[in-house]
Amino acid sequence: MVSTDRLLAFAAMSFLLIVIPGPSVLFVIGRALAQGRRAALTTVVGNTLGAYVLIVAVAFGVGSVVERSVLVFTVLKLAGAAYLVFLGVKAWRGRGSLGAAVTGVGAAQSGLRTFWEGFAVGVTNPKTIVFFAAVLPQFVDRGQGHVAVQMLLLGLVFNIIAVASDMVWGLVAATGRDWFARSPQRLSLVGGIGGLTMIGLGVTVAVTGRKD
Repeated sequence: MVSTDRLLAFAAMSFLLIVIPGPSVLFVIGRALAQGRRAALTTVVGNTLGAYVLIVAVAFGVGSVVERSVLVFTVLKLAGAAYLVFLGVKAWRGRGSLGAAVTGVGAAQSGLRTFWEGFAVGVTNPKTIVFFAAVLPQFVDRGQGHVAVQMLLLGLVFNIIAVASDMVWGLVAATGRDWFARSPQRLSLVGGIGGLTMIGLGVTVAVTGRKD
């Protein structure tokens, strides 16, 4: 199994990666501003499970294909970026209806749909794809055997840290939203900001990443 020193070193490196806001954190913040605390937490759950799918892929060898193939990586990255832009445009267009959603009037987005949107962002996050494919295997002690199990354990440590961090970001953003919710104009502004944040995030994901 993974030694304590390797586990702690991986946890420290994971923490440094996670606390710096990336696509997942910014997406959670955008959801919190646009839809509130419940949507933010549901997004965190979906996002976390999506990230763990990447961990499973790396543990069983699929991740190396993504890491080594520029084409596969680029396609996956652009798919995630396009989805973020789509969600951002949708949030921008629907910013005027946020007041009705907060007061319980009109149709609210289902928790299952919010979950799957978070999952899609988590499983296409270039930041975690590169980290899991290139960094995670370096902390495995192959001499101890059970390589896949070691990777799954390390990935679980990463996800525990990520859940705690993302929930804090989401709750803080949702708390700020409550103040804006007292005014339809301010709430519309928040919805617009959330939408623009996701659009900007999608564009950033599309133009950054591997340089090879």
